[in-house]
Amino acid sequence: MSLLSTARLRLEPINDSHLQGLHALNRDPAVMRYITGKPDTLEDTQAMIERVKARWIEYGFSWWSFIELESEQLIGAGCIQYLGRDPANPLETGWRLRQDKWGRGYASEAAHSMAAFAFETLNGASLCAVCHQDNSASARVMQKLGMHYRGIERWYEMDTAVYDMTRAEWQARRIELCTKRPTTFFPDK
Repeated sequence: MSLLSTARLRLEPINDSHLQGLHALNRDPAVMRYITGKPDTLEDTQAMIERVKARWIEYGFSWWSFIELESEQLIGAGCIQYLGRDPANPLETGWRLRQDKWGRGYASEAAHSMAAFAFETLNGASLCAVCHQDNSASARVMQKLGMHYRGIERWYEMDTAVYDMTRAEWQARRIELCTKRPTTFFPDK
């Protein structure tokens, strides 16, 4: 299982020790508004952890918990998974953050790290992301990542805005970002 890091975050594969932090995140109606439309129960979060652990074993990728380095608190979660949870589909990325961390660039920071994993470790040919049509904050993160709007498609039992990018587009974007801000997302450069 792959541990990822950014300037401000450690992305740890979700495990049982994250239950309370994930439940605090997933039970917030504002966080879940555009995801499922309702807060998770503790049982929902535990079931999510079990599914995620199984996917890590089966595929070698799934969901990470975002641990803020400064506080050592779980502030969000994100993934690389198959779109629609079907291996016949392309890779997908996604994220969610605690409300008190919205608007601080954490989602973009984590999204860049997860995209790098998808393209550079998994050698994905493409990467997509979906969001509720009204979720403009997530759409902005997708655009900042370098993804292009593809259209409205039905995923996860709702009509979603779909964004995507190819590996070639990712590589060009990475070069552009490293040139402009060499330490923001890629501290090793």
